[in-house]
Amino acid sequence: MKTIVFDLGGVFADWNPRYLYRKIFSSTEEMEWFLANVCNNAWNARQDAGRSFAEGAEILKKEYPAYAAQIDAYFPRWHEMFGPDIEGTKEIFWSLKAKGYKVYGLTNWSAETFPKAKEMFEVFRQLDGVLVSGEEKLIKPDPRIYERFLEKFDLRAEKCVFIDDNITNVGAAQNVGMDAIHFQNAAQLEEELKKREIL
Repeated sequence: MKTIVFDLGGVFADWNPRYLYRKIFSSTEEMEWFLANVCNNAWNARQDAGRSFAEGAEILKKEYPAYAAQIDAYFPRWHEMFGPDIEGTKEIFWSLKAKGYKVYGLTNWSAETFPKAKEMFEVFRQLDGVLVSGEEKLIKPDPRIYERFLEKFDLRAEKCVFIDDNITNVGAAQNVGMDAIHFQNAAQLEEELKKREIL
């Protein structure tokens, strides 16, 4: 039987800092500048790779002191960055579990915020195991995180089907020998799993 490996953000959880910062900024233009230049994806990825939010915030506040309050809101109000659950993927997850598949998570996520995410999303608590980048100090698409995942859960790459909304991460999984699906929506994912006779 194949082992199913899910990315979590962008597949189950619609995470976007704009859900929070629309409440903080009155100007959409200023919010977009802030998210492109201050608390941007590259900065957030450093927390996903193991840096603390406290350290990350201090670095930014020295460079952008006028935005200290907005920077300081990022971590304590992180839970406000989620929209509605991505439609349909929870149902696929439960179908896979009902058929007896082992289902794991391999996610780029901060070690500081993932415990809260597990409280928020029942699916995360029902995984057979999850490897969190922030705990490992490695981040997708680094091939070492895939190798660490396989080693941690004693899995064989050729027996795994990896699902991620990031095409670069999909390619990295294929490079270590996994079958991989580029997630676009639940209907497309269901079709890909049916092609593989998994669903």
